[in-house]
Amino acid sequence: MRFEKWHALGNAYLLVERPDSGDLGPERVRRLCDVRLGIGADGVLEITARNDARATVRIWNPDGSTAELSGNGTRIAAAWLLRETGSADVEIDTGSRIVPVNVGNPHAVVLRSELSRDDLLRLGPAIESHPRFPQRTNVQLARPEPRDLVQVLVWERGAGETSASGSSAAAVAAAAVARGWSDSPVRVSMPGGTLVVGVERGAVSLEGPAEQVCEGTTPL
Repeated sequence: MRFEKWHALGNAYLLVERPDSGDLGPERVRRLCDVRLGIGADGVLEITARNDARATVRIWNPDGSTAELSGNGTRIAAAWLLRETGSADVEIDTGSRIVPVNVGNPHAVVLRSELSRDDLLRLGPAIESHPRFPQRTNVQLARPEPRDLVQVLVWERGAGETSASGSSAAAVAAAAVARGWSDSPVRVSMPGGTLVVGVERGAVSLEGPAEQVCEGTTPL
């Protein structure tokens, strides 16, 4: 199976077009993402269909569960498709429901006066699996600073502590603008780097880098 490894602010994904043997499946995904037994990644982007400048992507978490959306994963898939097609614009279908002002996956933004990794490791898993979130949730500890900047630590559902998350950045920015903490566009600063999020009349735009790390083949 051929793969490419990409990262977006340190959030690493393996990108594969659907293998001849069919769906990857949870066990195969867990093995691929394992840093000791596989290639190592924060998730897998499985391209299940491609038609000109449009691709359908299944997003896998490293624990073998699927995600409704990943902002960084979607940006990686878009960058890959732009390269493959040479088009100026592309469309990525993640299979999520299309609902105004909905990034497709749940988020719990927690306002903090100070940020610490200890708090993230304590609060992240507790909130992720809280009964209020029957499907589990992503968790962000957020500290607004100037009007255009929010410092954030991220706990991802199905992945744990992560250096950056695109959909988390979108959720934090939307909450910050709605609550009056920040003005749009918002710079969301995470350990892996900064994303710029525009929030305008319910529409959210996400801007940041996506880079290929390597490519190869694997018998997994």
